[in-house]
Amino acid sequence: MTGSEARPVSRHLPSGVHEAVRPGCAVLRLETTESREGVLDGAWWPRSRDIGAELPALLSALTGHLGPVTRVGLDTTAWEGLPTRIVVDDRVVRVDSFPLGDDTVLITRGDHDIFSLLVVPPDTAPEAARVAMAQAVRADNVTQANQILIDTGSAQMPPE
Repeated sequence: MTGSEARPVSRHLPSGVHEAVRPGCAVLRLETTESREGVLDGAWWPRSRDIGAELPALLSALTGHLGPVTRVGLDTTAWEGLPTRIVVDDRVVRVDSFPLGDDTVLITRGDHDIFSLLVVPPDTAPEAARVAMAQAVRADNVTQANQILIDTGSAQMPPE
């Protein structure tokens, strides 16, 4: 194998993906076990509801850890201006939208390898976001995304 060939991509999430947050980067935590037995595989805390501004950083971060991403599934009602595809790191990623309101984003690598991430609302207080993200990445987590947000005080309040 020469240095110019691509390195093999692991079929598991990497251990210890808790790098320091830098300005302009995605706030992301991934489950640190290879089992993927929990309800969620990770958590994402975007800075806004502008998907054009937020999604490229998320996909770049995920690609660095998981390899190329082929699809993203998002809640239509949670984001402004959802495109049908986006180019990230010179690759086209298809964006699927669903009116689910389930506080998750689905990431597809390859044909059938799907990762489910909790989406912490952008205006969540830092401590509540940290607690919600920590719960989501626990290997033994059986709590759905919306319940994690309610339990940690991170849930979006419905408009009155």
